[in-house]
Amino acid sequence: MHFIEREDYSTPEARAARYPWGTPPDKIDENLIAETYEADVAIIGGGISGLSAGARCVQLGQSVIVVEKYKGLVAHGAHVASVGSSIQREHGVFIDKKQFARDWMRICGSRVNEDLLWLYVNNSEAAFEWLLETGGEAIGAKLFGGYYKGPDFTEYPGTHFIYQKPGYDVYKHKGAMLMCEIMEKVILDGGQLIHRNTRALYLEKDESGRVVSFVAQGDDGVYRRYIGHKAVVLATGDIGGNREMMKYFSPLGLVPQHIGYFPPGINTGDGHQMAYWAGAEYEAHDWALCIHLIAYSMYAFFFLHVNQEGRRYMNEDTWVQAKAIRTLMQPGGKYAFSIFDARWAEQVRCLTAINGGQFCEGLGAVYGQECWAEEPSEIERAIDTYVQNGLCCKADTLEELAEQMGVPAENLIATVERYNELCRKQNDEDYGKRSALLTPINKAPYYALKFGPSLLNVYGGVKTDVKLRVLDAENKPIPGLMATGIIAGGLYGVDYPLLFNGNSHGRCLTWGRQVADTIANGES
Repeated sequence: MHFIEREDYSTPEARAARYPWGTPPDKIDENLIAETYEADVAIIGGGISGLSAGARCVQLGQSVIVVEKYKGLVAHGAHVASVGSSIQREHGVFIDKKQFARDWMRICGSRVNEDLLWLYVNNSEAAFEWLLETGGEAIGAKLFGGYYKGPDFTEYPGTHFIYQKPGYDVYKHKGAMLMCEIMEKVILDGGQLIHRNTRALYLEKDESGRVVSFVAQGDDGVYRRYIGHKAVVLATGDIGGNREMMKYFSPLGLVPQHIGYFPPGINTGDGHQMAYWAGAEYEAHDWALCIHLIAYSMYAFFFLHVNQEGRRYMNEDTWVQAKAIRTLMQPGGKYAFSIFDARWAEQVRCLTAINGGQFCEGLGAVYGQECWAEEPSEIERAIDTYVQNGLCCKADTLEELAEQMGVPAENLIATVERYNELCRKQNDEDYGKRSALLTPINKAPYYALKFGPSLLNVYGGVKTDVKLRVLDAENKPIPGLMATGIIAGGLYGVDYPLLFNGNSHGRCLTWGRQVADTIANGES
């Protein structure tokens, strides 16, 4: 048996040579640092994770300053998930934590720090309830009903979306932005500071090797120093906007031609680089990706999927991450089509109970409520809109449909004929889709709904322990340095585990609370 000796990156020279960004920038001349701000906790990053950590610190009596390079709130999406909640129990939903953890590990190829996984499993409910409590009486929450219900890629009904109750005018935003706004309010009402339009450049250590501060530059060009007497916290998001880092850590993420991150391009891995310069170690790559089917339409359903050549390419009865990856692997890779006929609405309505899930049901689907009660339903109105704006082709013949799609008519016709043959047999001999979901395509008008993959986030980062202290190459905590949110590695591997939507937001809340508790306990 032969072993490859592990490379030694213990010296500054070796670490600098490891990556193109491995060499720290030159220090700013002290005469150019115009101002110094001090707090118990200095946080770099003003998204859900950074603001949650800051809000919890304020509630625990710590002074806080948050530095964010964007001009406003930083968040996207709407859902927040937890393993258990009072709302879940009201609906009779009880999640088996042990099974949930096993499912998470399976989807992530076991490339997960199980201690961090159980930090989420055991504490996400408390974090979600804390969000509601922090939001006050103006905030309500509903349980999301649009989870996948198939036998093999089953999702859990553990996703929520929060909202401002009618009659209240405390907050301005919705979804993830509302989560940020709730936490921001706690920080500002507590007399603490948030500096936006300010980009952190590098971390600073004292003579003992403890991280004590960082230098940042505002959009006014002024350099400022921010001191965190108890801790400096990295909450800087992911690397999806940095092509050089993506080449090293997640090259598949460079394939999607559509980016769904907001604000676009701001997620440039600044915190990852600053941490590395300070001696942090990255987790093993390739890093997990979150790729959703939002590049064109917000639906794909379980109908026949064809690529840009008009050919079928997958079992359509699967989760959205799989659909995104399989579409990327097709000729062109930018988009594909879901093919259905005039009976599509009734078929979706009847079969959602055994399929469903994101991009089959609306993102606002409420647990236990019938989304088809309205005439026309939300989904039918959406498809009509896609037809009007050209994202869904509609035709009386397959030949006309193929022409609108821009695919070879002979390919599409042959594909549909083969699919209809499998439907008559009630046996998908080609890809193994469940028989109940084999619906024939033979009644005009015919539809081709365009959908495509969009990169949202890249889940990989610096190693941490369960107290969220950043670790060096020897797995020892770097004194004074902590990480929360997506920059903190260890929870995801191979793929974003869509056991329920919004688990990333739930993790940000959970990690924010843990960071604050670690600091309050004097363990940073």
